[in-house]
Amino acid sequence: MTTTIHHTLKTVFGFHEFRSPQQEVVERMVAGEDVFLVMPTGGGKSLCYQIPALHRDGVAIVVSPLISLMKDQVDSLLANGIRAACLNSSLSSGEAAGVYRALENGALDLLYVAPERLMIPDFLDRLPALKPSLFAIDEAHCISQWGHDFRPEYTKLGRLRQLFPAVPIVAMTATADPETRKDIIKQLGIEQARVFVAGFDRPNITYTVVPKQKPLVQMAAFLSNRRDEAGIVYALSRKRVEQVAERLKAAGFSAAAYHAGLPDSERRRVQEAFQRDDIRIVVATVAFGMGIDKPNVRFVIHYDMAKSVESYYQETGRAGRDGLPSEALMLFGMGDVMTARMLIESSDNAERVKIEIQKLNAMVAYAEALTCRRRALLAYFGDQRHDDCGNCDICTDPPKRFDATEQAKKALSCVYRVGERFGMMHVIEVLRGSKNQRILDLKHNGLSTWGIGADMSSAQWENVMRQLIHLGYLVQDFTRFGALSLSPAARPVLKGATEVILGMPRDAAETVQRGKKRAGGRRDYDQALFDALRALRKRIADAANLPPFVVFSDATLAEMARNLPRNPQEMRAVTGVGDHKLRQYGTAFLAEIESHRSERGAVSSRMTDDDLQLTLTDTLRETLLLYREGLAPAGIGARRGLKTTTIAAHLEELHTMGADVDLLRFVEAEKVALIQARLAVLGPGSLSELREGLPETVSYEDIRLVRGAWSKTDV
Repeated sequence: MTTTIHHTLKTVFGFHEFRSPQQEVVERMVAGEDVFLVMPTGGGKSLCYQIPALHRDGVAIVVSPLISLMKDQVDSLLANGIRAACLNSSLSSGEAAGVYRALENGALDLLYVAPERLMIPDFLDRLPALKPSLFAIDEAHCISQWGHDFRPEYTKLGRLRQLFPAVPIVAMTATADPETRKDIIKQLGIEQARVFVAGFDRPNITYTVVPKQKPLVQMAAFLSNRRDEAGIVYALSRKRVEQVAERLKAAGFSAAAYHAGLPDSERRRVQEAFQRDDIRIVVATVAFGMGIDKPNVRFVIHYDMAKSVESYYQETGRAGRDGLPSEALMLFGMGDVMTARMLIESSDNAERVKIEIQKLNAMVAYAEALTCRRRALLAYFGDQRHDDCGNCDICTDPPKRFDATEQAKKALSCVYRVGERFGMMHVIEVLRGSKNQRILDLKHNGLSTWGIGADMSSAQWENVMRQLIHLGYLVQDFTRFGALSLSPAARPVLKGATEVILGMPRDAAETVQRGKKRAGGRRDYDQALFDALRALRKRIADAANLPPFVVFSDATLAEMARNLPRNPQEMRAVTGVGDHKLRQYGTAFLAEIESHRSERGAVSSRMTDDDLQLTLTDTLRETLLLYREGLAPAGIGARRGLKTTTIAAHLEELHTMGADVDLLRFVEAEKVALIQARLAVLGPGSLSELREGLPETVSYEDIRLVRGAWSKTDV
């Protein structure tokens, strides 16, 4: 345990300062208070409970809905030197028993569990003895029926407050409108919790919506200059997913399909390959994504429209978690609307159908928006912005504008006259002077606003009303079936003090070219060095059987490629490089930067032994010292009481990290040639795969040493 939260932030996680409102959240959690946190994907929610877990006695219990998400979080924590584990159905009985022993021995700081396991009586009976330091409930929107991903098993979590009244609870989500927030707090019994809403803006994501005309052609145009980038393509049906994946593969893209109808083994294969950058594009239904903690997804394409704004926000939020420029493209067609509606109406839960139809209508309104996409998206969550973002399709290719002040006055007045209790279509019918039975029964034909908008079509009024919602003049309440009410901003409009300028509907033929997207944001770092660092990261990650982002994120590599650190002290200043990772990987990355600098003719700074020793673990340091005495792997192993295979692994890692180790001096030339030929076919894969077909005289140690030398030179 470290002395201050700022010290932990820097030395453990490699960050120099907290983002708002992380520090206050962490301080309240450390003090034992309940917290409800809304923070955008990639905003740093995990730190808000991980740091308190290191500053409170006992073990932090983290509720997470998916096995893959737990594994990624645990891998990342272990990579930072933090004691963490998970309990889920993927563990063997022996592995689960090992986790329980670690818990009982106080050897864990964080434990990740699914809500189902946490709330079974046997586990709850064990908990008091384990002294839980806090409960962190991730994806908290799953507890609310108003949330877009309601999960019944989450509702049982409300018992935690009754069973553990003194243990602080932090509930976190990236997607919750005001009504959903209230429901989450009520369900969890944390009415006294301090609520933090860090906003919903993801400024690094460029949002674009294109009329769907020739979707495969449009998608191919978008992807044409993104073959080396990671991305997700969402489609509504399993059949569509498989069709799109096949077309992408036929076009030469590294792509794979993922949906709930595939065997578990295939889904695991695809997800792991995507996490490890072995597959670049996953085409998926919404069954894929929630468990993805991959920060370097550069784009998300909605081949079919999302079913709700919450889903769209969360799915597009898979892009750019590392803060680098990323893009979200949606192909929008009314056929998708009908398909989504049929899927919703197939449910036998009438109340849920009503809610989801309202949310679908809001998604359609977003897709047809003529106002800044970001403002429209944020307004849905109650995050009102007064300025356009300048980084969406509407801002960069704006529609024609017109003075809609009079139309706005009429619309706002009508919402007021009907008592702020009715939805958009009813208000439009009143404006247009409808005489349908409901209007007559309610006597709304007697209102002063009845018929004052008869000169405009229903579609024209829908355009006006949706823009008034997106601009924050009207508020749509989905808990009352989309009822409209006036916001405080409406009053100046009604008094004539504010002019309202709206956009005219676009011609689809004029906008289809937007599918051929501009390139992502400007790169202010050395791209060649970034690519070299990314290749080094991949080799290290493969050798350790980890996803590359667990080693370092793209954002960290970009900062290295921008600042060109020369020694461990400068490397420690790079965001994302904590002490543990500096010891593990610092030498290798510094060597790659040094090599690049030398190739560019720059003045290089030679790394000293002190610099090298700073980044090595004790066991690697001892192996290196014995190697420098001239001992072979067998001799080093005998001296240290370790197997020769272990020493070979040490030497391979030392070589990868940039230490001056000649791996090939221990392998006969004939064996080197055979192994290199195998590597040329398979690449630096697993030892068992490389061993197949080689003579029995070739040992695993030989393969490991040649693989290490080959990986360093043959990228």
